[in-house]
Amino acid sequence: MKVAIYGQYYLVSTEPIIKDIFVFFKNNNVEMVIESDFLKMLHEKNIVKKEYKTFSSHTELDKSFDMLISIGGDGTILRAITLVRNSGVPLLGINAGRLGFLATVQKENIAEFMQFVIDKKYTISKRTLLSLSCSPDNETIDELDFAMNEISVSRKDTTSMITIETYLNDEFLNSYWADGLIIATPTGSTGYSLSCGGPILTPDVKSLVITPIAPHNLNARPLVVPDETEIRLKVSGREDQYLVSLDSRLTTVRNDSILTIKKTSFQINMVEIPEETFLKTLRTKLLWGEDRRN
Repeated sequence: MKVAIYGQYYLVSTEPIIKDIFVFFKNNNVEMVIESDFLKMLHEKNIVKKEYKTFSSHTELDKSFDMLISIGGDGTILRAITLVRNSGVPLLGINAGRLGFLATVQKENIAEFMQFVIDKKYTISKRTLLSLSCSPDNETIDELDFAMNEISVSRKDTTSMITIETYLNDEFLNSYWADGLIIATPTGSTGYSLSCGGPILTPDVKSLVITPIAPHNLNARPLVVPDETEIRLKVSGREDQYLVSLDSRLTTVRNDSILTIKKTSFQINMVEIPEETFLKTLRTKLLWGEDRRN
C-alpha cells in the first residue's frame, strides 16, 4: 500500500497524532510519501528524523497512490484538494483540532481507523466541485479555478454593499444588494453558507445553494438549484474591484468582469470510515450533540 501524507502546520497537540500515524504505517509496511514542505517542518521540529520520499505538486500524485491523508482540519483538506485535483486519489482527513465535517477521523481513534484503511474497509463519498471562469481572463483564477466548499463574491475596500446581477442558465434571477453572495456545494453547505442562513445538504444531493451575505432586502432568501445549472454573476459597486473567494483562496476582480460558475467534470473521492459518517458528524456538531437513540 502506498499513501501520500500532507499537512500545513505544527501544533503541540498534533505531535502525538503524527507519530501514531507514522508508527502505524511503518509497522504495517505501508509506503509513505510526504509533501516536501510538511516533511521539512517535521524534521525541523524533530518529530521525524528519517528521510522519506516526497512530492510537491499535483502532477506527482498518480494512480499508484492508494490514498492521500491530510493531517489538520477542514482548511487543510481544502488545500489538499489542490494537490489531488482530478487524479481520483481518495482523500482521508485526520482531525487535529476541533470537530470538522471533512476531517472526520478523531485523534483518539487513529489506530482503529487506520486499520480500516489497511483492510480497505471504507467507502467513498464523491464530492461535487465548482469551477470558475472570468471574462476578461484573470490569471489568478485561471491557475486554480475550482472549489469544493464554495465560491463567493464580496465587497473589498468599502463598507457599502455591492450589487450582484445573477443569471441561471442565461435567465435573469435577481440583483442581490448585499455584502456578497455565496455559491455553495453540498459539501460547503455546512460552512460559510450555513452561517449566513443557508440550508444543510447531504453530500450526495445533486444541488447547489445560492446564499446572499447580509442582504439589504430581507426577502432575499437562500435558493437551492440543480447542480447542472450554470450561474453567471456580474458585480457592481462604489469601488472598482471586489473580492472572489474559492474556498479559502482570495483574488481581486474588476467590476466589469463576468463570472461563470458551474460544476466541474471531476469529483473528489472522500474516504468515509465506519462509524465516522456525515450524519454522525452532523448529529454531534450541529444538532443534538449526542446520539439520542434508546
